[in-house]
Amino acid sequence: MHKTVIINAVGLSANLIDPRHTPRLHAFRASGRWAAIGPVLPAVTTTVQSTYLTGLWPAEHGAVANGWYFRATAEVRFWLQSNKLVTGEKVWETAKRRDPRFTCANLFWWYNMYSSADYSVTPRPMYPADGRKIPDVHTHPAGLRDELQQKLGRFPLFNFWWPAPSIAATRWIAEASIEVDKKYDATLTLVYLPHLDYVLQKVGPFVSASARGAEGLESVGESGADGALARDLRELDAECGKLIDHFQSRGARVVILSEYGISPVSRPVHLNRVLRQAGLLAVREEMGREMLDAGASAAFAVADHQVAHVYVKDAGRVDEVKKLLEGAAGVGSVLDESGKRLAHLDHARSGELIALAERDAWFTYYYWLDDDRAPDFARTVDIHRKPGYDPAELFLDPKIAAPKLKIAWALARRKLGMRAMMNVIPLDAGLVKGSHGLAAASAEEGAMVMSSEGRLVERAVGGGGGAAG
Repeated sequence: MHKTVIINAVGLSANLIDPRHTPRLHAFRASGRWAAIGPVLPAVTTTVQSTYLTGLWPAEHGAVANGWYFRATAEVRFWLQSNKLVTGEKVWETAKRRDPRFTCANLFWWYNMYSSADYSVTPRPMYPADGRKIPDVHTHPAGLRDELQQKLGRFPLFNFWWPAPSIAATRWIAEASIEVDKKYDATLTLVYLPHLDYVLQKVGPFVSASARGAEGLESVGESGADGALARDLRELDAECGKLIDHFQSRGARVVILSEYGISPVSRPVHLNRVLRQAGLLAVREEMGREMLDAGASAAFAVADHQVAHVYVKDAGRVDEVKKLLEGAAGVGSVLDESGKRLAHLDHARSGELIALAERDAWFTYYYWLDDDRAPDFARTVDIHRKPGYDPAELFLDPKIAAPKLKIAWALARRKLGMRAMMNVIPLDAGLVKGSHGLAAASAEEGAMVMSSEGRLVERAVGGGGGAAG
């Protein structure tokens, strides 16, 4: 057995690595080899991670998106955490069959609860009845939870996913990974670093070096969107450097990879509004607000970045819905049964149709036609109640004069035991500047893997892109 760490730096692509902004990552890549990773559709967190950890396509492991429609309960569920949802033997299970001494520590990779990994840490907030959301983690063994938070402080959930994501959450994960390694010395450690993902969705990615000119990343400024990206790249680089130093000092092989690259987008596409205007999507009115009534709908879309599963109740209407979606602006293609098979997405959890956005577009979950009738959770951070992924949760509503004061007031009321809505999220999907889900436009803009031990990266993974050394 050879001790190994796999660092998943989400959103990292080859064109974001340079000596100025990411000196540690640049030196690490230069010391070995890198390769582009062939596309998995959809290129979203839970799908790609499940493929990495099982070696199976989504049609086999079942994680067809970050969330999907549960037909038996007529509910859309996102960001579930049980590893029982992923079919197939995991990489650590395969290794343990070969050598029972093999151990695995999983730090924040998804579907991390109740798995067969020896040690695990994953976000798990507490939701008291008074409406509060209290940051916390779930661990195995259970006692590890208190050990880590006593040493590192409470996990900074609101810097992990919130309108103000910061390096604090990624730093906590990196430091927890080191503490877990010191305590358990696992054969394989999996580390998830989310930091870069969110700034890229907020302000958009760097354009290619050829588009920027000969200087490429060197031409990036230090203010505005460029400045935010430059800062976040430096911060991520520092945490990666800390992990490289620690694990190499322990004699571990270090592999750094990503799940996808981020594409610049400028067009939000409201598929559910298209379906509603065609009389296919049903809503239920509750206290003057409109709620998606999935079970009563002839067709509706579960949007997930640039991919959407479209569920059609009557098989006889699939062609009708397909034609409607293909005519919608911003839709690049619509996969039917044969298309799903070719894309390795022909699973029972998938929609009858799968819509793919054009490269500069992405799909919202919005189904209401009047913002005054949007559900109350639409203006909050509520990843479990929204019937689709909502990157607008990364922003504070610019229409609110003093959003931070409003947040402080709501927090004060909650501390006094009163319920308070944290309704500070905008309904303007046009604020989003980066997305993912499709295959990358080029090897340099998509998912990648690199190691200072070149023999670990012999060729492009999954058949996409090319290797460089």
